[in-house]
Amino acid sequence: MVQVTRSLLWLAFFAAILAAWFALYRMTGMAGVDLVGRPSGMNMMGGADFATLFWMWTLMMAAMMLPTLVPALQVYEDLMRSAGGTRGGWLGLMAGYFMVWLVFAAGIAAAQLWLREAGVLDGRGMAVSGWVAAALLLVTGAYQFTAIKRGCHARCHSPLGLLLTDWDPSTMGGLRHGIRLGAFCCGCCWGFMALGFVGGTMSLLWMGLATVFMVLEKLPELGHRLMRPGGAVLIAAGLLVAAGQLGIGPFA
Repeated sequence: MVQVTRSLLWLAFFAAILAAWFALYRMTGMAGVDLVGRPSGMNMMGGADFATLFWMWTLMMAAMMLPTLVPALQVYEDLMRSAGGTRGGWLGLMAGYFMVWLVFAAGIAAAQLWLREAGVLDGRGMAVSGWVAAALLLVTGAYQFTAIKRGCHARCHSPLGLLLTDWDPSTMGGLRHGIRLGAFCCGCCWGFMALGFVGGTMSLLWMGLATVFMVLEKLPELGHRLMRPGGAVLIAAGLLVAAGQLGIGPFA
């Protein structure tokens, strides 16, 4: 019975991720963009209000950030065998983690609405000016080299120490652990969310690439090796976009 419950919960977890990706795919049709994010039809989301944008970002948080939680959930399952962890604590961990990203979704939805009204973003969530896109790439790339990024990454890349701090196997304990983990992961990955404003928030290509990179960053044997190379790639991309604004390079 325990094994059946475990299997059903994992199936529900991955089903939720797939459902979020499918909903985002349907939403790209409403936004009138192709998979890359290029306009391909009428944009029916150009005047989207806060509620619609919040729902869109909530789906993106489920599709993009829940996969990055898998290593931490597996670590918690190990603690269920070795430290008295409970299935309620496992569910609490997941809920607390996602609660943090819901708050982030509300914040970035509000930011998108404000930036759109200010003329910085278009109706598809893409930066109107190449200088804004270049700045986002450069800032996100530079952040990969900071001590804040390293500190946040260390905790969501290796969550065991974080989970054992004030260890509480109850559901509420798992919720608190999940909120702490989500806060550190938000500090680690916020920049990749903001990069949606470079290629358009409805670009499935950006969503997919960002998700793959963030998942790889969480892998125990690989993640710490990717931060700086990833930052260097983003800085190079930002410089190329900036050069294009000056009339030189491939993006001129």
